[in-house]
Amino acid sequence: MRAGAPGSRTTRLELFYDLVFVFAFLSVTTLTASELTPINLCRFLLVLALLWWSWTGFAGMGNAIRADQGVLPLVGFVTVAATFLLVLSVPGAFVDRPGGLPGPLVFAGCYFVIRVAQLTVFGWVDRADPVRRQRFLLRASVPAVATALLLVAGTVPARVPQERFAVALQLALWTLAVLVEYVVGSTLARLWWVVVSAGHWAERHALMVLVALGESIIALGLGPKRGLPLTGPVAVAALLGILIVAALWWVYFDTLAFALEQALHHARDQAARLRLARAVYTFLHLPLVAGVILYALGLKDLLAEVADPPTPHWGWPLGDFWGGVIFGGVALYLLSIAGCWWLAVREVHRPLLVTVAALAAAGPVAFRIPEVVALGVLGVLTGAGVAWETRSEDGRRRRVRRLALEEQLAAEAEQSRWRRRHL
Repeated sequence: MRAGAPGSRTTRLELFYDLVFVFAFLSVTTLTASELTPINLCRFLLVLALLWWSWTGFAGMGNAIRADQGVLPLVGFVTVAATFLLVLSVPGAFVDRPGGLPGPLVFAGCYFVIRVAQLTVFGWVDRADPVRRQRFLLRASVPAVATALLLVAGTVPARVPQERFAVALQLALWTLAVLVEYVVGSTLARLWWVVVSAGHWAERHALMVLVALGESIIALGLGPKRGLPLTGPVAVAALLGILIVAALWWVYFDTLAFALEQALHHARDQAARLRLARAVYTFLHLPLVAGVILYALGLKDLLAEVADPPTPHWGWPLGDFWGGVIFGGVALYLLSIAGCWWLAVREVHRPLLVTVAALAAAGPVAFRIPEVVALGVLGVLTGAGVAWETRSEDGRRRRVRRLALEEQLAAEAEQSRWRRRHL
């Protein structure tokens, strides 16, 4: 195993691993959209939280150790296989389906394999340190307890006859498993984990935001299926969907992604860097990604419904539940962006907060109008808010982007010198 360095960046193996998460997001979103109810939405968010924690562990491992060197690719392949099987088992993760392997057992077992593979690597690295070696069992007990809770939750439907009580108890056990991993796991991480490469850590999370945005585009592309015609309302809805995705991309990647990475580089103290990495990336990027996927979830069948001939010309009224999912997903994304700005550089970005308030205020009206028109309201409010956010900066955007460009040019010049000398 080769240790990571302060200048390490994302490896091709990690990009390969992210392909599995593209499949994971798409599969879980499709499954939830097929029968979207409040209970299934809660299940979706719990599965997403565990998927995110699994991915975060792999990102932390790649930050400390070069993921494409030595035996690490083998660990990556094991993780990819376990993640793929975990996603396939999601339909039966809560209620076992007849005729196949026990879904709750497969899901919990795959999750345990993913987490233990990551911790084994860290345990091997820390084997020479007596203090860290003694803490390894304590760290390994966290995924063990979470897995046990998932296994118990899987037996609840068969043991509790009342369905309403069984569902509530199962969701409570899953929530407890998520809390064990996030609260206890992040608390213990302060004792042993450091962010070796700020650039790698920022880049890995930015790529996952890009994956989530790609899920929205896929949802748009798969919407008008079954050979339904490309009508005017369908074309308008598709363009509005792309406009919103582009605005969401802009508000993160235009300046914030650079500013967060620069703040992480500037935090030279290990404890301060760890707090920033955990608060802004591990915790706040989860609702950020969840917001994008909720938006994609709402778009999943919107275009197909609008294209269906029996549907009114501009679609049926959006409704409270679907409107809450689509508008709420965008609002959650923008609110997370504002939270990142505050935690990283202590700036209050009022245009983002005003946009979130405007989305909440427009909801009761937008949910009663046809779907395509409601999507237009969402597009206008989101686009105007992001444009206001970009125009209202007081010079920080230019400074951040200039510094990022200078860093890029310096890195390219250094690489060119090395290649002329050695290649």
